[in-house]
Amino acid sequence: MYKSIILSALCCIFLVQGQAQSLYMPRDIQRAFKKETRSPDGRPGKNYWENHARYDISITAMPPNANIKGIEHITYFNNSPDTLKRLNMKLILNIHRPGAARFDGAPDDYLTPGVQIDTFLVNGVKKNWNNAAASATNQMVSLPKPLMPHDSVQLDINWHFEIAKGQGREGAIDSTSYYLAYFYPRVSVYDDYNGWDTLPFLDAQEFYNDFNDYTLHVTVPKNYMVWATGTLLNAGQVLQPEYAKRLQQSFTSDSTIHIATAEDWAAKRVTTQNDVNTWNWKAANVSDMAVGLSNHYDWDAASTVVDDATGRRASMQSAFLDNAKDFHNAVKAGCNSLNWLSHNWPGVPYPFPKMTSFQGYADMEYPMMVNDSHNDDVHFSQFVQDHEIAHTYFPFYMGINESRYAFMDEGWATTFERLIGASEVGQKQADDLYKQFRIDGWIHHAVTAEDLPVITPSSELRGGYGNNSYGKPSLSYFALKDMLGDDLFKKALHTYMDNWNGKHPIPWDYFNSMNSGSGKNLNWFFNNWFFTNYYIDLDLQNVKKTKGGYDLSIHNIGGFAIPFDANVTYGDGSTETFHQTPIVWEENQRQISLLIKTDKTIKSVVLDGGIFMDANESNNKWTAK
Repeated sequence: MYKSIILSALCCIFLVQGQAQSLYMPRDIQRAFKKETRSPDGRPGKNYWENHARYDISITAMPPNANIKGIEHITYFNNSPDTLKRLNMKLILNIHRPGAARFDGAPDDYLTPGVQIDTFLVNGVKKNWNNAAASATNQMVSLPKPLMPHDSVQLDINWHFEIAKGQGREGAIDSTSYYLAYFYPRVSVYDDYNGWDTLPFLDAQEFYNDFNDYTLHVTVPKNYMVWATGTLLNAGQVLQPEYAKRLQQSFTSDSTIHIATAEDWAAKRVTTQNDVNTWNWKAANVSDMAVGLSNHYDWDAASTVVDDATGRRASMQSAFLDNAKDFHNAVKAGCNSLNWLSHNWPGVPYPFPKMTSFQGYADMEYPMMVNDSHNDDVHFSQFVQDHEIAHTYFPFYMGINESRYAFMDEGWATTFERLIGASEVGQKQADDLYKQFRIDGWIHHAVTAEDLPVITPSSELRGGYGNNSYGKPSLSYFALKDMLGDDLFKKALHTYMDNWNGKHPIPWDYFNSMNSGSGKNLNWFFNNWFFTNYYIDLDLQNVKKTKGGYDLSIHNIGGFAIPFDANVTYGDGSTETFHQTPIVWEENQRQISLLIKTDKTIKSVVLDGGIFMDANESNNKWTAK
């Protein structure tokens, strides 16, 4: 049972100061607002812009040969008001080069020569390229003539690379199964607040990409299957008729269809029996492409309705080793994810035509693809897949700068994983898993790096990266949801998502959108959760008998504005729970008095934060003497 209580605020002056409270804003972000590319109401400003490109990519993979060859034509559009004299190219696979800067060491089988550019043409003119010198994950390329605002440039690049054998985000899963990610040279993001994104990839923080249009051609030997981001354009040309028919049937089937099984592969009858087949894929307005291929992976598929208004269905597919029990459940679990996320939280219809779960090593998300590791625990495997599919919305529906503001995507995926988990395994098990993997390591193993403010750029973090990206921001989202209530919280969240779908939001766009969407000034809350080095620790100092009830004196030692329950046991053995939302800590108020109206005698009181785990629970209980 939950009852409301009377809150006696000790410092009313905070209420006046809070309405005028503003959030810290770095100078480069200030400039963006002054240029009106960002708006104080949370929407893109009247001068907002973002650059865009069209990629036509052809790659050839001939397993077990580890060398991948690629050709691409890029049309890059400069929508900015700036004249660009250079382009910054992202060569992510140079992370595999010996001597590359990394957060951690690398085993020998991780190391390769990296990206090797064979030819690089700008508007048909060949550029000199020194692969030995271009060894970093960023490479500036000067243009023969400046790229003017609202003009475009044509790039033609031939390249090759050796696929790594280490168990990373991409590479060889086995001798004839590859996962190709970040495999093509791409133009870096050039944005309104930071210019060129030149942050190096260190194999820890993730990525920041423009929304582009892609056509992808993947050439492989016969009896090899290809799965990729986007829509397969030529199923009838690369699949035998029976398997093309099964794939087509899966697009309208609620039940899992086994498109290709171990028996099918053994008979070598799945693909068209040309010496090589070229699989053609297309994806519009997405931030990346990824590819999986194998000559022995099972292939399952089904679909689910993700948009009730239109009846639109999304395809859920899975590619996996036949002995992976958890992946035999991947399509069913994935359909549940797509449906649940579309209809509940965030409650936005899944925006893409399909999702594919590919068995690898990374537990990593890509547009319309996840590369997940096998786990004997089917429920845990579903938990991981839920998280990666939830990333569809952040960072792929919203163009998050993951390398600089990881909490803007990992925090939300962590939030959705708990919400959907409660529907799958029950609230208690979902909460226990959430606390074990997301909160316990931070709150009970305090070190300086773990208490750095969440707003600290992810690119500047080492020790505190994980907790600042996952658990702490997720707790802030749950605290705000508790304070606003589900309906208003979802209204504000949808305001933010509608504002920045297909664009590049930064934290201040989130803060301002949530203020506008909720109709409330929440800056005191955002300052508390994102700009301080607070943690969670409540102290129940005293329970005092007063006229009409009891007064609970509570000190917020840690500082975070959290919800909590005051669980009261009366002398007659009955109990009541008094739930407090974070509003009791408005304006960073650290000391509160809670008046509980009752004519009963209180025997004991316990403060319980639930998922908001307390650093020191020994001071959370009071017992009458």
